[in-house]
Amino acid sequence: MEDLDPLDRFEPEERYARARLREIIKREGHTLSALARLIGRNPAYLHQYLGRGSPRHLDEPDLLRIAEFLGVDRGSIATRTIMQPAADRPQAKGAEFVAIPRLPLEASAGPGAFSAEEISYDTFQFSKRWLREMGLEGADLSAIRVEGDSMEPILRSGDEIFVDRNKRAGEGIHVVRIGDALHVKQVQSIGPGRIKLVSANEAYAPVELSHDEVEIIGRVVWKGGRI
Repeated sequence: MEDLDPLDRFEPEERYARARLREIIKREGHTLSALARLIGRNPAYLHQYLGRGSPRHLDEPDLLRIAEFLGVDRGSIATRTIMQPAADRPQAKGAEFVAIPRLPLEASAGPGAFSAEEISYDTFQFSKRWLREMGLEGADLSAIRVEGDSMEPILRSGDEIFVDRNKRAGEGIHVVRIGDALHVKQVQSIGPGRIKLVSANEAYAPVELSHDEVEIIGRVVWKGGRI
């Protein structure tokens, strides 16, 4: 007797949603294992969901995070429909927001933090109007957290910073990578092929490096943190 597809017991809409999700993941060049880690699940979780129908439905927070990461509407990959709470519905007609991805990385304002897989685990939502007023329209922004005290009082440990990857040249406060470690420092040019990394906290001595010893990730253009 021929084995039945385990998904045949589901409604056509549910099978279509799974097929649609698999198609988008493949098209965008992602892996099921990486997306499973994004939502805090074991690597086999999405393989089982898409191939065996277990679980039958994704938890709503997992579904929303995957849809946001892939840049698709939640409803296009959902296996069930829900009524959206009034508080979560669009607040104003024509309102436009930009999602700034929060990355599970820490830029050390101290001895150095090791970088992690750059898959966003959350987002900040900012209106396009606010970004335009801040001079950040068209910026390639990512949010990461600061660790350490070497940039105090400008940046404090625990602050969230926006890094514009479109701005990798010139002086200013930048996130840089040295080896596997990320740092946030003031960058100064000191001559052909050389730069100086300066801490705001005078307890930390400046560091001079050649350009090929450091990768400039982007300029810090905004900060936020607890009072």
